[in-house]
Amino acid sequence: MTTEHQGKDRQMSKSRLWEQALTKLYINFQDYSKDALNGFGDEDIHQARVNSRKLLTLLSILDPSHSVTTELYSALKQAQKRLGRVRDADVLIGSFKERRKAAKAADQTKTAKLLKAVIKHQKAKRKTARKKLKQELPKLTGPALEASWNHLTGSGLAELAARTDANVVMRELEVAFEQKKKACKALFKGSEAGSKEAFEALHELRIAAKKLRYTANAAAFALDQKFHAHEAVYKAIQDQLGVINDKRLWLETLQSIGRQELGAGKKVWTAFTETLRDEVLEALYQNEVVPVTEIPGRHHS
Repeated sequence: MTTEHQGKDRQMSKSRLWEQALTKLYINFQDYSKDALNGFGDEDIHQARVNSRKLLTLLSILDPSHSVTTELYSALKQAQKRLGRVRDADVLIGSFKERRKAAKAADQTKTAKLLKAVIKHQKAKRKTARKKLKQELPKLTGPALEASWNHLTGSGLAELAARTDANVVMRELEVAFEQKKKACKALFKGSEAGSKEAFEALHELRIAAKKLRYTANAAAFALDQKFHAHEAVYKAIQDQLGVINDKRLWLETLQSIGRQELGAGKKVWTAFTETLRDEVLEALYQNEVVPVTEIPGRHHS
């Protein structure tokens, strides 16, 4: 076999690996999307979102400028956004139901009442999000997406795969993560610790960790052995930072709704929002990604 033939075989093999990985995710995304619309099951919503995110990850590696995959990428991004709105509401409602259960068990009647009001408010928001998902997801996963998908796998994929090196992308993501981590550490060491800017930087760091995690998972077939442990490493980092981010967003959600809208008295409102704020600061203090020794507003026992 000539060197030219060997090169062509390698390219075809590379293209087939990409196609297999993409196709598996695409089928999963379509299946879970159909199931999600048939009852809005938590796990179906979650898996549809996860598979769309992995597809977006691979498409970003193959076609960073989205010059070939514009329509496909756009439709998947919109689907992921709509699924995300429902998923975020599911997570918040689930957490606050657990809190309400604990408050009732501790005979904290007023806190339980406040939590019930938050759950009711968020269920109304989720109902709107589900309605939009039911309207839009069938269009986003329908014939137009199928046509874009067939165009990619039928003709565009081989050329994209031939010029793609997922290892280069991984190294770039690692560099970006370390830069964001350095910026975070500087903010939390200085007078800005606990500021909105510091928490936003932490949120950006979590997103950078998530990109590394999803790239390590979705593109494992195309990565060198040294990157194979990255999924577990960056998932652990993402989880730690995610706890901080979730609690901070829940506190912001409560504040954006407002005490009067939820029919809560000043005393129970102040006590509960301070509890959430302390949880945010405690999660920040406990994290091992960006070590924090002193946090403004945190009372040491």
